[in-house]
Amino acid sequence: MNVSGRFVELIIALLDLYVVLIIIRALMSWFVRDFRNRIYLWLVRITEPVLGPIRRIMPNMGVDLSPVVAIILIQIVITLLRRIS
Repeated sequence: MNVSGRFVELIIALLDLYVVLIIIRALMSWFVRDFRNRIYLWLVRITEPVLGPIRRIMPNMGVDLSPVVAIILIQIVITLLRRIS
C-alpha cells in the first residue's frame, strides 16, 4: 500500500471513530441528567460542528435526527474514499 492509500485508510479510521462518538453522544443525551457532565460536554464540543449545521437545515420533526443524517453522510464519504484508494 502506498502513502496515499495509507492516508486514506487513516481518514477512514478517523471517520469511523467520529461515527462512534456521534452514537455515544446520542445515547448519552437520553440518559445523562446533568448536561454539565464533562464527558458529555466534550462529546458535544467534538460533534456539534457536524450535527449543528445538519440540525439547522432539517425540518423540526420533534426528534433530533441529525445524528442519523450525519452517520449516513459519513458512510457515503467513507464509501467514496474506499473507491478512490
